[in-house]
Amino acid sequence: MAYDDFKKRVRDDWRDTLRGILTRARSLGPRAVLAFDLDSTLFDNRPRQARILREYGAARSLAALSTCEPHHWNTGWDMKEAMKACGLDDAQIEAHFPEARRFWVERFFTSDYCVDDIAIDGAAPFTHAVVATGALLVYVTGRHEGMRAGSVSCMERHGLALPDEKQVHLFMKPTLQEDDDAFKRDAHARLGRLGTVVAAFDNEPTHANDYRRKFPDATVIHLATDHSGRPVELLDGVISVPHFALDS
Repeated sequence: MAYDDFKKRVRDDWRDTLRGILTRARSLGPRAVLAFDLDSTLFDNRPRQARILREYGAARSLAALSTCEPHHWNTGWDMKEAMKACGLDDAQIEAHFPEARRFWVERFFTSDYCVDDIAIDGAAPFTHAVVATGALLVYVTGRHEGMRAGSVSCMERHGLALPDEKQVHLFMKPTLQEDDDAFKRDAHARLGRLGTVVAAFDNEPTHANDYRRKFPDATVIHLATDHSGRPVELLDGVISVPHFALDS
């Protein structure tokens, strides 16, 4: 499904759904578990994407790329589209894409670069609202352990609830090479052992659907931000929201 189609799924009463999640979490207290993805769910990583493309442009004397900004990534994770938005023509994109992709891979999955991320609107206060209910907050991310320091630093800078491994946990892949989908499915069992999963939040339709199947009594929230581009339809019952700001 295209990004705009996902945005069309956002209902006018989506804030009521988020408030209802907090109410249910409060009723269960420490037995409640809420799971949150990071990239494109709590964090907007387009500044990180733009920085990498700028640095590639500077390294290869490509003036159009050396001025790349986050808004050039508005079609999702498609680097070719971002390069086009920056001003490269089709021939230039095809010539540079393989090397630019390698350049991106070497940097994107690192602590040094993920510190550039910014919080999704309302993400920080919502994580603290979850903690205030007494529930367990679990960040379940496809980022690997090598990104832990940068991820926590970014959380701190933007005011999110920080992992303390008591009430707030951070589940990360052991290594970069581990498959994201398999890791998140394995994390479901860990979540279930912690308590009652009240809600799960993810931007990837595949992961949101997996939560929906595994925890049918939980509220599964899909962030209608961006995603990897896989042609996956959301299951019935998954609710799309644009962000976390409850007072807008």
